[in-house]
Formats: sequence, C-alpha cells, structure tokens
Amino acid sequence: MKVSSTRAYRSLKLSNWRRWLRHVNFAIKLLALACLIVILCRPLTSNSTTDSSVEGTDIVLALDISSTMLARDINPDRLSAAQAVATQFVNNRENDNMALVIFAGEAFTQVPLTTDMSALVNQIAQVKMGLIDDGTAIGDGITTAINRLRNSKAKSKSIILLTDGTNNTGIIAPITAAQVAKEMGIKIYTIGVGTNGVAQMPISRGFNGEYIYGNVRVEIDENTLQKIAQITGGRYFRATSKSVLQDVFKEIDKLEKSRIDRQTYSSLEDNYQPWALALLALVVLAIVIDYTLLRHIP
Repeated sequence: MKVSSTRAYRSLKLSNWRRWLRHVNFAIKLLALACLIVILCRPLTSNSTTDSSVEGTDIVLALDISSTMLARDINPDRLSAAQAVATQFVNNRENDNMALVIFAGEAFTQVPLTTDMSALVNQIAQVKMGLIDDGTAIGDGITTAINRLRNSKAKSKSIILLTDGTNNTGIIAPITAAQVAKEMGIKIYTIGVGTNGVAQMPISRGFNGEYIYGNVRVEIDENTLQKIAQITGGRYFRATSKSVLQDVFKEIDKLEKSRIDRQTYSSLEDNYQPWALALLALVVLAIVIDYTLLRHIP
C-alpha cells in the first residue's frame, strides 16, 4: 500500500521487547548455524585406556628393492612376492613394534617403529624399484635397520633381511654391520630370495617407460647371508618360490616372540548428538518466534 506520507504512523511505537526480540531471534539462528558447522566437523571423543600383557617383539623388515628383485623366477616377480608375504607376516603380528627399511644402492627408513600395522602394510604395498639408486648395499641396509632398534628397550630385537643379490656398493660391509648388530643384541634373519642360474629380469626400458626383460644370470651370495645370520644368532633361509617364502615367514613367526606389556588407547566415538539436539531446539525456537511473537502481515 503506497502512501504519500508517514506522518500518520509517527505516533505508533514498536514495543521495546519486540525490538530486542528481533535481535535475539537473529542470534538464535546464528547459533543454529554454528551447531550445524560443528556437526559437519564430526566431533569425536576418545578416553579409553587398556593395559595388557601380550607376546610381541621389535622387528625391522629390511627389503631389497634393487632391479634384480624384478626377476621373474618367482611369480609374478621377486619383489611382488616378497611384498605379499611380508604383508601376511605383518598382519599376523599385531602386538609387535615393526619398522620398514628399504635399500638398493643406498638405504633409508620407509616406516619407523610403529604398532599401526595398517599404515605399515600400506607402505609395503607402495614400495617399488626406482625409489633410490640401483645397486645392492646390504651392509647399509642392515646399518639403517640397526639405527631403528638402537634405542629400543625390548628384550627381543630382530631384523629380517630380504635380498636376492650380492653386496656390490655401500659404505658399510655386511659382516661389519652384522658384528655391530651382535654387540647390540640384535638377531638378523636373512632370506635369500630367488634361484641361482638364469632368470628373466629388466635389461632396459622402452619408449613408453616399461621394462624390457631378458634372460640374465643371477646369483645369491649365500655364504655372506649365512655368516650374517650366524654371527648374530639368527638363521638363514632360502626362498626359491612364493610358497617357500611363506613357509620362511611362518618359521620366523614362531621364533621371535617374547612377553611384553602393552598399553592401548582406543574407543573413538562420534559425539555429534548433543550438537544435533541443540540445533533442533534452536531451529524450532526460531520458527516459533517468527510465526508467533514476531508475526507480521504480508
């Protein structure tokens, strides 16, 4: 309705409480929006602590990722078979602290000691040849694994070394690294992966980046691997197939266990329910105020 002047309405006054109620209602709607944002952030609560005594130990997996690990004398290749079996081994030792060290021409820690086996399994699956310079630095791989266990307080500490070649690079000699491990009370279980003789392995790369395979003579320095295990009080295993490799890990699983105390924090729970109730109450309150106390003629 159009009028020429508002003079007739100047004497009308909006009640003081209505004026303030409009601001209050706007604040209620803002609070409702804030509750919705908190719900979308998914608040969680976790305050559960469990003390238990379990059988476990500290273990470092030292995995060779040199180019020879792509040899196809084990189906589908040595590296893939080692990854698959190592994953099974990790999943069966949920009470342990485990780490992953990878080595080729050099060595580095892929995963430090952890009880998060799902994270360790994911990292094992992502390992591939080409992450570091090619070569086989067995001594450096052992030394890096020793550094992961240096500050460990576990009674039983061990390194599982998976390799398929002969030490041909690196700074530390394998036997020297084994002697250091012995002084620190660390056992090394060595696994020679693959067969001696001729096997298909990468010899070059095509234009599309894929490996070109050819028959190449491959050898495992079993004498050195046996000495490493003997010096540290471990054992040497020879894995010529995936099934044999599985049996090797089963054997190690029986050997390396000790009683340890473990404290577990758990019980993650969603805690959005109070915020959802508050959101519902605020929305209902805002609607009631809009259609009752602040009702106006359209």
